[in-house]
Amino acid sequence: MQTVHSSDGTAIAYEAVGSGTPVVLVGGAFNDRNSTAGLGALLAEAGLTAVSYDRRGRGGSTDTQPYAVEREIEDLAAVLAAVGGSAVYGMSSGGILALLAAHHGLSITRAAVYEPPFNDDPSEDFANAQAARAASGNRDEAVEVFLTTTGMPPQAIDNMRQGPAWPYLVGLAHTLSYDAHIVARGSTAALTTLATPTLVVDGDASPPFLRNAAKTLSAALPNATAVSLPDQTHNVDIQVLAPELARFFG
Repeated sequence: MQTVHSSDGTAIAYEAVGSGTPVVLVGGAFNDRNSTAGLGALLAEAGLTAVSYDRRGRGGSTDTQPYAVEREIEDLAAVLAAVGGSAVYGMSSGGILALLAAHHGLSITRAAVYEPPFNDDPSEDFANAQAARAASGNRDEAVEVFLTTTGMPPQAIDNMRQGPAWPYLVGLAHTLSYDAHIVARGSTAALTTLATPTLVVDGDASPPFLRNAAKTLSAALPNATAVSLPDQTHNVDIQVLAPELARFFG
């Protein structure tokens, strides 16, 4: 693990694997650098350098307050500068963050995203409510509400609560408001001038709202390539995704 400091002093932990063109992998909700490590290994095998990092408040990174989406953009800028990269892949809300960063002027020459949940709703109410839940100690509730909002059935949530991964999810409860703020800031209409070559990927077995968001984004971006992966959901098989990313970034 290596560390770079963001503009506000936040320590951002990252790991790089491979020896080719650097590609920074930006995780989504409930993700840390370990979440993208498997994909990173496949991209390294394909001849790229894959960089997985802990977004602020996760894993080995610190969490300077107050939170703002702009601080996360600065975090990504710090990682890109540390590894000498300009290519970014973002998963889910991490995809929105990647495109916001490019739109705000980061030197990103190629971007790929998987099912970024753009909904063009600028309300911060959900994000603020999630932050309040976590701050008051209702971390279980914050996780449950977030999963419910994404469309997960109650029985599936109950099953997860009994599983070994639940403590990990609860441990990241304070970051769920961060992802919600990012989604609230995401606007496909604002990206119509973003000329960065962008690969927009979705799974054809994903929920309609995610597929529609990908289609809307592809139509809005002036330099987008759309790919739909057969039989894939939001929990994409990295063995299926990696070749598409390797072709795009290679």
